[in-house]
Amino acid sequence: MNHASAIAAAAAALLASTLALSACDRASAPQAAAPPKPERAGQPLDAAKTAERLVKMRAQAFAGDQQGLQENLQGLNHDVSRSIRLADQARKVDRENARVAAKSVKGVNSVVWIDGENLLALVNQNTQRSYDTIDAICTQLEPLGDTLGVVVNLQSRAARTGDELEILSRNCQLPPGERAMMQRNRQIDVLPPEVRAQHRANADAALAGPDRSAERAENERIIRSSTPEL
Repeated sequence: MNHASAIAAAAAALLASTLALSACDRASAPQAAAPPKPERAGQPLDAAKTAERLVKMRAQAFAGDQQGLQENLQGLNHDVSRSIRLADQARKVDRENARVAAKSVKGVNSVVWIDGENLLALVNQNTQRSYDTIDAICTQLEPLGDTLGVVVNLQSRAARTGDELEILSRNCQLPPGERAMMQRNRQIDVLPPEVRAQHRANADAALAGPDRSAERAENERIIRSSTPEL
């Protein structure tokens, strides 16, 4: 083997070793844990799980196992309540502790209860007005009670337009737009969606005409001043 071949072989061996070490490092590197997701309600009962529970309850009733029967009965009641989206009134979330817990979430600036079900939180940036932030708040509230009875509403402190001022709302355990049984879908936004849509249409029309930036700025000021802050 000549000198050039020897150098090439050594370089190839070094490259192979480097790639192998890099692969080992990637394999051994811990994966970032996904943020925890809050509980979910409104799903159909698991037929197999329910049948198994009923068989156990029948056997426990014949055997006189009152404790086991009571535990399974409570479990069945819990599953049914989750399925029909019925919040546990005996486990209402403690409101003051909930405010403290919600404020611990990154980006949340201030928190207030609008009523017994609706929690309003102001976030520092527009990007933090998201369902991920709602998930984080709901996860923090779970140790405090049944979050199926809580609707989290987010508003951005950095909002400058009608769309940015829109309040994002969701029940902790349900998809957007759904509410728990007997929980009203309260309109928190001062500006309904159709009013914002009209405002956008007016703004777009104004862009095609003479310069009316002062008028648009005044409209935005009115929108901001008419939106409640914490």
